[in-house]
Amino acid sequence: MKYFKVAILSAAVAGLAACGGDNDKKSSSNNNSNAAIIENTRSNAWYSDAEAKIAATTQANLNRGAAKNVILFVGDGMGISTVTAARILAGQLKGQSGEENNLSFDLFPYTGLAKTYNVDAQTPDSAGTMTALISGVKTDVGVIGVNENIVRGDCTTVAGNELVTALELAEIAGKSTGILSTARITHATPAATYAKSADRDWEDDGDMPAAAISAGCEDIASQLINFEPNLEARINGVDVDGIEVVMGGGRRSFLPKDVAFNSPDAVSSVEGDRTDSRDLTAEWKTRYPSGNYIFDQTSFDAIDTESTSKVLGLFNESHMQYEADRGNDVAGEPSLSEMTEKAIKILDNNDNGYFLMVESGRIDHAHHAGNAYNALNDAVELSEAVAKAVELSNSDDTLIIVTADHSHVFTIAGYPKRGNPILGKVVGIGSNSPSLAADGTPYTTLGYTNGLGFRDLGNETDADEAYNQAIDAGRKDLSQINTQAPGFHQEALIPLGSETHAGEDVGVYASGPGAALVSGTNEQNMVFHVMNYAADLVNKANSKQVAP
Repeated sequence: MKYFKVAILSAAVAGLAACGGDNDKKSSSNNNSNAAIIENTRSNAWYSDAEAKIAATTQANLNRGAAKNVILFVGDGMGISTVTAARILAGQLKGQSGEENNLSFDLFPYTGLAKTYNVDAQTPDSAGTMTALISGVKTDVGVIGVNENIVRGDCTTVAGNELVTALELAEIAGKSTGILSTARITHATPAATYAKSADRDWEDDGDMPAAAISAGCEDIASQLINFEPNLEARINGVDVDGIEVVMGGGRRSFLPKDVAFNSPDAVSSVEGDRTDSRDLTAEWKTRYPSGNYIFDQTSFDAIDTESTSKVLGLFNESHMQYEADRGNDVAGEPSLSEMTEKAIKILDNNDNGYFLMVESGRIDHAHHAGNAYNALNDAVELSEAVAKAVELSNSDDTLIIVTADHSHVFTIAGYPKRGNPILGKVVGIGSNSPSLAADGTPYTTLGYTNGLGFRDLGNETDADEAYNQAIDAGRKDLSQINTQAPGFHQEALIPLGSETHAGEDVGVYASGPGAALVSGTNEQNMVFHVMNYAADLVNKANSKQVAP
């Protein structure tokens, strides 16, 4: 039987020169035994090289295992320009000039950068990047919880290439665990904490090709409901009690495609998307009869954090609302900061500590729609959630990391004067009138390299309305346009059906035990190794594993 113990390489090894990408691929066995799963993670070059860097940079005052709790915040698509613009917006909403403001995590004592490329892609996607963050191993675009040796869309290649995540290690170690997202809980970022999938799009069986179903592949929603038995079956000799808190959107992947299973706040005529007739919410309630399944603000507010053992909250058919649009939800839904508070108050009832992943998923979606207003407001709400986590935890025993999976082609440009509205048109120093471009028309501080382009939707707070109009890229006369309105979508240079991710580094902000390991420029999979060192997840999980 193989254990989770990872050999620490020589402290003389520095840097990540060996993390080259495709040339680092290792052959793997198709053996689906526990030994193959663990050995694959241990021997993967991404994993061992990052572990070596931790060993090389660890100082005497960094005590392994000092973190009882770990909270990982992921701002999906929250690149450096998004952080800067959100910081300014938050300050301006408080009556400041804005530039001098700080988001909550700006004040964290340790900061570094993460390189976001996937093994097979210069500009990444969320599946590959989140797998790196949560498992310590970089992988390909579009695959979840597995290494780069699999073939996307071919689930027969998954066996033997599964990776162990920080959340799984925390579960095995006896900690409480939680997953929060404003996106569908089956979407790439949250899914990477618990699922092993050859394709990020297999959120339910209705999304899967017949060949994959015939081969016995399990969709992502089903893997969430079956997390406990799946983990125990995959890793021999462990006993877990399941994820304590799961909250987000994506209810459609848990319900049958039958109007009889519609929720009271269903928007579609048939809410569910499953073709196998399974009601996964009912299956979850059967497995955890003392748990609480909730779907609206009222049931969320009624949760008693001191007596609740399990929560499954699915607040929307698809993604949850943008923060600015949340008041328009049919049955009401909690904010990210409210979910963070509720989750921590439930999870901290465990004397062994907890692991919590919190994703602000809709920053990414607003950027894809070309709407800076919603992207920045969701980033500001992420800052509020981080502030709530800081308030409810102890910096002596809780490591908090804030990062992004990738960035977007979103930029802050021109020469606006200090305090100029970040969502406004550029007004230069010493002027009260908008600056004019060479074509004689004003231009905005914020813009996108590509995407859907200009939209003037007034007070519309749902950024996704942009997809209901034709692509309109290129320059527009903004003289009479209120660019600060929620429904304004910035101009884009290159016409595309959706704005794209970008490939530059993203920030990593850390506070608490082990935070000093966050410095310099690192491969993205280093974030897992910082969490592992701080909480000693591998060794604690290993100590719980027993011989069959």
